[in-house]
Amino acid sequence: MPTVSAHVALTLAQHIGAVFGVMGNGNAYFLDAIERQTGAVFTAVRHEQGAVVAADAHHRASGRIAAATTTYGAGFTNTLTALAESVQAHIPLVLVVGDEPTSGPRPWDVDQIALASAVGARTYTVGRADAAATTVIAIEHALTYRVPVVLAIPYDVAALEAGPVPSAPEPRVPTPLAPAGEFGVGMLDDIAAALRGAKRPFLLAGRGAWLAGAGAALGALADATGALTASTALGRGIFPAAQYDLGVTGGFGAEGAMQLIHDADVAVVFGAALNQFTMRFGELFAPGTRVFQVDVAPAATHAHVGGFVRGDAKIVAEALVERLVAAPVAVHNSGELDLDARVSAGTEGHLGNSSGVMQTLWREQVDVASARAYEPGDDLAADGRLDPRSAARRIAELLPEDRVVVSDGGHFIGWANMYWPVASPDRMMMIGTAFQAIGQGWPSVVGATRARPHSTIVLTSGDGGGLMAIADLESAVRAAGGRGCAVIWNDAAYGAEINLYGLKGLAEAPMRIPEVDFAAFAAAVGAEGVAVRTLEDLDRLGTWTAEDADARRFLLLDLRISGGVIAPYQQEIIRVNS
Repeated sequence: MPTVSAHVALTLAQHIGAVFGVMGNGNAYFLDAIERQTGAVFTAVRHEQGAVVAADAHHRASGRIAAATTTYGAGFTNTLTALAESVQAHIPLVLVVGDEPTSGPRPWDVDQIALASAVGARTYTVGRADAAATTVIAIEHALTYRVPVVLAIPYDVAALEAGPVPSAPEPRVPTPLAPAGEFGVGMLDDIAAALRGAKRPFLLAGRGAWLAGAGAALGALADATGALTASTALGRGIFPAAQYDLGVTGGFGAEGAMQLIHDADVAVVFGAALNQFTMRFGELFAPGTRVFQVDVAPAATHAHVGGFVRGDAKIVAEALVERLVAAPVAVHNSGELDLDARVSAGTEGHLGNSSGVMQTLWREQVDVASARAYEPGDDLAADGRLDPRSAARRIAELLPEDRVVVSDGGHFIGWANMYWPVASPDRMMMIGTAFQAIGQGWPSVVGATRARPHSTIVLTSGDGGGLMAIADLESAVRAAGGRGCAVIWNDAAYGAEINLYGLKGLAEAPMRIPEVDFAAFAAAVGAEGVAVRTLEDLDRLGTWTAEDADARRFLLLDLRISGGVIAPYQQEIIRVNS
């Protein structure tokens, strides 16, 4: 007869195909049912934080909800940093845990519901009679509110027989939000009018636009208005026309690209929260730029926003295109043309007015490629160690094109975000940045690998975060094999702290790390490790890329970089803090 744990496992497996975790006596019966009675694939990690991180990365790489599982007590408390990250990053996942018995806590139990609530996660506790229904409710909550949920199985309930597994309804999810009411529709008209009259229109999109599937609609809107485009760090690659895209905004952006954005007279933002980093601490737009925001949030999220539409990014973008296409052809006094003429220009970008004078769209007048270029860097920095800029540029040339990049947190995040282009937002994920955490890199490889088994998964991590999660180096190597590669930016320090506090004169000894041989760590768990001290040492990445993925080993590049080269986004933070 199926147990309560089996009811949870069998119901969960109807909607979730990947489970990541660490086995303990609080989830043993659940994992037994997952392994023996479902088609879900369980992947073991070595630290409980890694279970949540892997489920988080799986969702970011695939769009599909995944599950994590741990035992109660210490197993559960080990997940809290990763759980907080997933809450703040709006990642839906289900964390299945053991819990104290229904008779009351034992000496080693803690109030898990309170702990989960403290980081923003809701807990659902199953019983003998409602395990299947409660599981569906938990999944529904995660998908509806885009947050992780905890599904708790009390210790004395886990192995109880619960009878046949009842049929449970499909989880309900909300439909895309369309602008409603006189204000919402009127604001669409206002945005369309502003874009129609803009001389230097600009579109910015974030992860919310990607989740809404708005890429094609935004591309049509950019073509209809002749707008330059850019994305947030989590929305890169969403616009189809790369030749008019300025890359990532904020501290990861190239200075020339950021100047063009600053010159825009009308900006429309889709699915981006406009945090301080995206907004360059308030300096992204000029004071006179008219900024409109489209988001599912209840209200505008930045003081620069002058007009707000609450709605799904795809629906709103399509509605704006309809309005603009219906507009009559007009020539502004300045010689700029309106939408219909712009649309008729197609990819040429040149328009004829009533006097026969050819007009050129703003985006055709600027050198986008040069504007979004970054500093190439030197082969070696002044201290004789690798310049991270030149190393990042060379790695981008050698990495497989079909790659998914997962990033830990730390000073180094600037290098991959600036120099490694990716094809779409689900191919570059920064796990830890929402909660400002490090040490979540290695298990991210596990989740991304299960989501994209045929792509090359590339981890970018610092030495501080790499050491913090080193137990799951083994998990990453085991899961990814020859389709996995890790780049460790090894400056023998907590680089961000050196930059922000060492420069203020604080004691640097606690900020330093004795230089660690990560290449040796790799060899210890069956991977190939290369200590990289010169650009020529990166040639091994080129030959590795050319090899058959099934025949090669996981590759770890231990880059001995200079801590003296500070990423531009950190320079921006230093300037603001000063």
